Amino acid sequence: MNRIVIDDSVVAFSNHVDDCVGTGRMDLALHKEYYEQLKMVQENIGFRYIRGHGLFSKDMGIYRVKKNREGVSRKEYNFTYLDQVFDMYQELNIKPFLELGFMPDDMASGDQAQFYWKGNVTPPSDYADWAELIKKTLMHLIERYGLSEVLTWPIEVWNEPNLTGFWQDADMQEYFRLYEVSALAVKEIHADLRVGGPAVCGGSDKEWVEEFLLYVRSHKLPLDFVSRHHYTSYLPEHEGDYGYIKLHDPNYAFDTLHATHEIMNQFPEFANLEIYITEFNTSYIPRAPIHDTNFNAAYVAHMLSKLGDHHASYSYWTFGDVFEEWGPQRSLFHGGFGMVANGCIPKPTYQTFSFFKKLQGKCVHRSENVIIVKREDGSYYGVAWNPDMDGKQPCYQQTFSFPIQNRSCIITKRVNEECCNPLKVWHDLGEPANLSREDVALIREAANPQITTTTNNGACEIDLQVVPNEVVAFEVREAELTSDYGYDYERTI
Repeated sequence: MNRIVIDDSVVAFSNHVDDCVGTGRMDLALHKEYYEQLKMVQENIGFRYIRGHGLFSKDMGIYRVKKNREGVSRKEYNFTYLDQVFDMYQELNIKPFLELGFMPDDMASGDQAQFYWKGNVTPPSDYADWAELIKKTLMHLIERYGLSEVLTWPIEVWNEPNLTGFWQDADMQEYFRLYEVSALAVKEIHADLRVGGPAVCGGSDKEWVEEFLLYVRSHKLPLDFVSRHHYTSYLPEHEGDYGYIKLHDPNYAFDTLHATHEIMNQFPEFANLEIYITEFNTSYIPRAPIHDTNFNAAYVAHMLSKLGDHHASYSYWTFGDVFEEWGPQRSLFHGGFGMVANGCIPKPTYQTFSFFKKLQGKCVHRSENVIIVKREDGSYYGVAWNPDMDGKQPCYQQTFSFPIQNRSCIITKRVNEECCNPLKVWHDLGEPANLSREDVALIREAANPQITTTTNNGACEIDLQVVPNEVVAFEVREAELTSDYGYDYERTI
C-alpha cells in the first residue's frame, strides 16, 4: 500500500456544502414533520439558505382577485402564511433564497400546471400585475424583516423555463420578457437586491444560457448571478410509481457544468459573475430509490468534493421527504429527494453532508477519493468516499502519514451498507407502509455512523480502507494521557 505523507502544503479546495439546500413547495413548511426535519438538519449541519417552489402558488394565498357584489374586481395581497414560514426560517437560522414562481391562478394567462399541487406555469395575463406582485411582496418583506436582512436574500426568476413542464412551450423569448419585467421590478425596490437566472436544467441549457446572456446584454438588464441545475442520471426506467436510473460517470457530469463557464467567459461583462447551482442531486424524479441508498451518499460525496471549484453555491434537492410533486408519499422509503426520511430518520446522504460540513481549515490533501484539512487547533480531519458505479469497484486503500509525534487518537466514522443503512433495516422489517413508533426508533438508531477509535504512540499513520459505496470521516488529534492518580486503563480492562 502506497504511503502519502501529509506535509501541510496547502491544496486548493472550496467548500460551500452548507450554503443552500432545497425544499418542497413553500407551504409545506407549515407541517409539523417539515419543521422537525428542518430543525434536525439545521442543528446538525446548518445551511445558510433554503430554496423551493411555490412562493406565489395558490396554497400560499399571497395573491387573489375578488369581485364585489357589483362585479368590480379587486386585487388582494395576503402575507399571513408567508410570514409564518419565514418567521420559522428565522427561528432555525436559515435565510430564504427567493424563487419567483409559480404564477398565481388569478393572474395566469392559461391553466397549464405542474405537479400534484397544480403549480401554474403560464405567463402572466398582465405583466404589470406581475411586477406589482413582486414589488408588494418585497416591500412587505423589507417592512417585516428589515432592509439589511432582505438585501442578503438572492432572488431567482422562475424555475427551469427551458422545460415545457415548467414554462409554457419552453418559450425562450417569453421567459426573457418575464426576466426583464421581474429584474426591473426587483431593482425598483432597491438597487442592491440581487437578482439572477435563468435556472435552466439539462438538455438545452447551453443554448439557453448563451441566448439569455445575449438578451441581458442587449437590453442592459441587471444580472447579479447566473443559476442552473445539475442532475446526473440518464432517463429512468419506470416500474409502477418508481424510476430506476443509471448515473453519469462523475467526470462526464462535471464536464456538462464546465460548458456554462465557457459560455460566460465569452462575455467579458459576465465572466466574473457567480454561478449558483440552485438544484442538484443524482436523479431528477421524486420516487427514485437510489436517493435512499449508500451509493447515493458516496456519489454525492464525490460531487461535493468538486462543485465548489467553479460555483459559489450549490443546493441539494432536498433537505427532507415532506414533498408532494407526485402526491403524498405512501411509505417510509420511497426514493424521495430528501436527505432525511419521515420520522427524522437520516439517510446515508445526510451523513455525507454532515461529514463535509466539518471540512473546515486549510486543505492539505485532495484526490479523487479523499480530502483532508488541517484545523486551527492542529488536528486533521478528512473525508473519503468510494462509489461503486458498476458493481465491480474494489476497496479503496491508502496509508496516510501525519506530522504528529506525540500520542494521538484517530476517530473514524463509517457509513456503509453494513453499519449505516436504514433502508436495509426497513426492507428486512417487511417494508411496512406505516411503522410503529418502536420501529421508527429502531430504524433511526440504525442510521447512525459506526464510530471507532485507535491510538498511535509516536509516528502517526492511518491505513485507510473504504469499501464500495462507503463514506468515511476520520479525525487525527494529539491525545496526551492525563490519567487521574491511581487510574490504570490496562488494568481496568
